[in-house]
Amino acid sequence: MNNFEFFNPVRILFGNDKIEKIGMQLNPTDRILMTYGGGSIKKNGTYERIKAALSNFSVFEFGGIEANPKYETLMKAVEVVKKNNVDFILAIGGGSVIDGTKFIAAASLYEGSDPWDLLIKNIVVTKAIPFGVVLTLPATGSEMNSGAVISRLETREKYSFGSPVLFPKFSVLDPTLTFSLPPHQVANGIADAFIHVMEQYMTFPSDSPIQDRFSESILQTLIEVGPQTLKNPSDYSLRANFMWSCTMALNGLLSTGVTTDWATHMIGHEFTAFFGIDHGATLAAVYPALLTELQEPKHEKIIQYGSRVWGLSGADLTARNVINKTEDFFRSLGIKTRLCEYGLKQEDVAPIVERFRTRGWKLGERKNINHEVVEAILKRALEPYRS
Repeated sequence: MNNFEFFNPVRILFGNDKIEKIGMQLNPTDRILMTYGGGSIKKNGTYERIKAALSNFSVFEFGGIEANPKYETLMKAVEVVKKNNVDFILAIGGGSVIDGTKFIAAASLYEGSDPWDLLIKNIVVTKAIPFGVVLTLPATGSEMNSGAVISRLETREKYSFGSPVLFPKFSVLDPTLTFSLPPHQVANGIADAFIHVMEQYMTFPSDSPIQDRFSESILQTLIEVGPQTLKNPSDYSLRANFMWSCTMALNGLLSTGVTTDWATHMIGHEFTAFFGIDHGATLAAVYPALLTELQEPKHEKIIQYGSRVWGLSGADLTARNVINKTEDFFRSLGIKTRLCEYGLKQEDVAPIVERFRTRGWKLGERKNINHEVVEAILKRALEPYRS
């Protein structure tokens, strides 16, 4: 196990009556900006409950934060923050709204000329407006971590950034807020959380049995409750376990003491930036191909995962069967797992390979994934699903 430091200060308010306790987490004089996406929170009653909880505060609003939050949109929110001297931001939504809010919180206090530099120049974020979260779409774990991913329309780029000052002060996790989610969003959330775990687990043995068992338990839970919660969207217990699995998948705990991968995310981000494919869907389309291409260096962990998570043994415990099990799980959720199923061809992915070449990135836990390996992975991902 590697040396590590672990810090996570986020207060979790879990349950179906926690929205009403938001006011207790705030300073009485706070001027609050509510950030959210589309109109779903106004259709399912969430908006009214939050407004009631904030009835004693000065509240401003900024809606319209899109999936894969755009820099251009978020900068408009920064103007609202500055104009109204906002003290606290409350993000209401899923990972996109929360990630966008993290950028708003940092950009509002950034003293440079262009806040985009926070992402492309790796500038250390040392101050940000405090913020909290009401989670409505489990997937990214952004409600309990300090990272974010932001896109820019102008350049068709998608970058991540983070800082210890970007942990939420609190996050409300109410499973009932997920009951009305469209099935495809729930499915993408399951896949996103699953691959978050795999990015931290599927590397090489590192004498970290606690971390392995943590990861395996979350994977097993997602396999167990994922398909069930799609079939029974109003089952509180299923949605509660789905929601908590997504949060635990990326709150920093699983990566302590181990080497992580994240190549699938870096590749998947480009398909969102270029083609607008949902984040979770990009991961499901890239990951089986990546495992296939890298099954030799990842072989020990693939076999461990196949045995402990999927229960394979004997002649059935092969890397190919383990990868097939993983891909079939995504497909059981109704998610496409091949890029060709999105109408993409080799010429479509060429600019992505070229982008990795020009950046000179070496990805993966062994830093052995260069643009040529990315090209090989994408060639596999373009192949039709086996009959």
